[in-house]
Amino acid sequence: MGIVDLVSVKPTIIQAVRDVVDSDLSIQDALDRGYGNLTAIARVLKPAVEERLGRGVKIESLVTSLKRLRGRYKVVAEDVLDVVMNSTVTVRTDVAKLSVEKRRKTLEAVGNLLLSYREEFLQISESIDAITLLFDQRLYEGVVKLFRSDEILESTTNLAAIIVRSPIKIIKTPGCAVSFITQLSRRHINIEDTISCYTDTIIVVSMVDAGRAFTALTDYIASARRLKKNAKRRSG
Repeated sequence: MGIVDLVSVKPTIIQAVRDVVDSDLSIQDALDRGYGNLTAIARVLKPAVEERLGRGVKIESLVTSLKRLRGRYKVVAEDVLDVVMNSTVTVRTDVAKLSVEKRRKTLEAVGNLLLSYREEFLQISESIDAITLLFDQRLYEGVVKLFRSDEILESTTNLAAIIVRSPIKIIKTPGCAVSFITQLSRRHINIEDTISCYTDTIIVVSMVDAGRAFTALTDYIASARRLKKNAKRRSG
């Protein structure tokens, strides 16, 4: 049959429905709680699904897909929703990542880096055996030469850092960072690394996935705001 051109492969109806619902917390909430009329939801989804498929679809097919997807979604906790809706997203492109063995010499080198590049984008995370540095790619050559080749565990370039800045409430609200990461995993976006720094959640992805990752998170935040607004309207 030859090599399949993956770009030309169209998604199935259920895949298209899933993609649309993944970016809309209001519909997810309706499916999980069971208060949404599936036929009405199908009508709302129909234009977006047809755009993804490049053809028309029947309401009945959309309803069937929604029934199959219903168990996929769980209600977002109210405290998590409050954090999400008040978060913002920025993207830092052309980022590099370097992981080195945790030794006295490498710790000293990292300390010198912090002093030398205080005004630059530089994030550091530490485990029991390794230190990972995330930094502006234009600094790559200068950073790498500070370590011996046998000290370097991993080196990756052409990355992007998706920075989610949240209100201080995130520090004591479990589940927020996971909810951001879930939005990317649902879209099959590979996550290279994650870093939590005070109220910032930094998600590292490949440059080729940066646009999709940014859209996924901004859609998620916008959807959380709509869900909160609709809840206030219903209670009012």
